[in-house]
Amino acid sequence: MTTTDVPPVRVLIADDQAMVRGSFRVLVDHTPGMTAVGEAANGTEAVELARREYPDVVLMDIRMPGLDGIEATRQICSDPALSAVHVLILTTFDLDEYVYAALRAGAAGFLLKDTPPSDVLTAISVVAAGEALLAPSVTRRLIKEFARRPEPARPPSRSLDGITDRELEVLGLIARGLSNTEITEHLHLSLATVKTHIGRLLTKLRARDRAQLVIVAYETGLVGDRRRGA
Repeated sequence: MTTTDVPPVRVLIADDQAMVRGSFRVLVDHTPGMTAVGEAANGTEAVELARREYPDVVLMDIRMPGLDGIEATRQICSDPALSAVHVLILTTFDLDEYVYAALRAGAAGFLLKDTPPSDVLTAISVVAAGEALLAPSVTRRLIKEFARRPEPARPPSRSLDGITDRELEVLGLIARGLSNTEITEHLHLSLATVKTHIGRLLTKLRARDRAQLVIVAYETGLVGDRRRGA
């Protein structure tokens, strides 16, 4: 198959500022292998367009009138019909609470709006391929923030029952921001074996992607100051 036979990555842009939407649309439409399939000015429009257009990636702002980006992300990511749609959060607010809320809602990635255009395009490609985009530095800050939060009033919706010791090791390293290559070096495993463990974790924990595995590790107490089973 030639490159011209590969369908373009379809991108939906959701932001309440028309200038921002237009800028991202121009960036996407002028990039070979990508195409913008719509613009949304608020979360409600983003959800409606996602259900109509089935984009590969939604560039989602957080603060929008009416339905915000976090709730729109939650609605998109919880809809079985949109299981192939990946949300990439774009915001001007570099705050842990927004990162955590976005990932918990199902977002596959998080970027600031002042990210260089080339990095935004790379992020779109990474997320469209089904990978999570969460920098180790952001992961470490999230762990620190989550450890300061009060214990949840109710048990987490997912547990680590049925997860093997080796899978727990892999999950813990994912949650600490290590890449697959770094995990192979740390555990002295082959890359194929690490990918197999990650695949099993995704299935057992009913997680959409790597970012969701990080959230499970936080909420079950596998990482941070909390203790598993506490």
